[in-house]
Amino acid sequence: MSGLLALLDDVAAIAKLAASQIDDIAAQATKAGSKAAGVVIDDAAVTPKYVTGLPATRELPIVWKIARASFFNKLVILLPIALVLNAAIPWLLTPLLMIGGAYLCFEGAEKVWHLLFPHHESDVQQAETLDAAHLEEQRVKGAIKTDFILSAEIMTISLAAIEADNIWIEGIVLAMVAIAITAAVYGAVALLVKADDVGLKISQVGRFAITRWFGMAIVKSMPMVMTLISTIGTAAMLWVGGNIIVHGLHTLGMHFPYETIHHFAVMVSQQVSTGQAVVEWLVTATADGIIGLALGLALIPVAKFLLVPTMKLLRNTG
Repeated sequence: MSGLLALLDDVAAIAKLAASQIDDIAAQATKAGSKAAGVVIDDAAVTPKYVTGLPATRELPIVWKIARASFFNKLVILLPIALVLNAAIPWLLTPLLMIGGAYLCFEGAEKVWHLLFPHHESDVQQAETLDAAHLEEQRVKGAIKTDFILSAEIMTISLAAIEADNIWIEGIVLAMVAIAITAAVYGAVALLVKADDVGLKISQVGRFAITRWFGMAIVKSMPMVMTLISTIGTAAMLWVGGNIIVHGLHTLGMHFPYETIHHFAVMVSQQVSTGQAVVEWLVTATADGIIGLALGLALIPVAKFLLVPTMKLLRNTG
């Protein structure tokens, strides 16, 4: 009897340990995912443009193609690479993260530049010269390429936020983050791209005037909603990119930008009686965004006159 009680105690202890591990994994996944929130917002804001101008019947299949590739990118390619790098050469993660942050700054600054100095979009020319099938193929390839870069950033940011010594725990947490974020992003994208169709249907079949009005309100509001999401995505790019650069420099021993922003944010937050934490965050995010914009604008001519010609030369040589 005592042996059975001891066995039950052992089973209870194991169950308790497993439960605590599961709770810890869930908490770590939540924390890691929240750190990548800015990139997630950007990912959700960027993707809808890839279905613009294509037949409505192809919108959801295209979103599914991109989502499926995103799952593959994160779970099959990026997750093992991130774990190996973190285990073998962890010092490389910060420079890689900063390269990704610089890319986000460049992307965000380029959007701001194009907003200030509009130009004729090449996508319009493509839509006029390519049939729907070829245009869809090009759009999907472009979306998958963009998703890979943003996914790499999400995985690296998430990994940096995980506090675990066990590589298996890191892998499980990272996989949970990858699955949850991808499902959330592309679920939201699917809702966004079909919202106008849903609104139109409601306006046509609604039995009451207020129902039909609500349907048309959805249809009319979607352009403004998409513009708002795009704006938030651009701001998130600059904020997250600038934040990554500032924290990366701090990690590498260059403390001036981080400490200056931190001290200024604390000083401003102390001027208000309530909501000091919110004010401190807003000041920090704004400063990070300004740094991100400045760096991104500086990178535009570098990309235009150096990186792009070099890539073309290498492609032609190959």
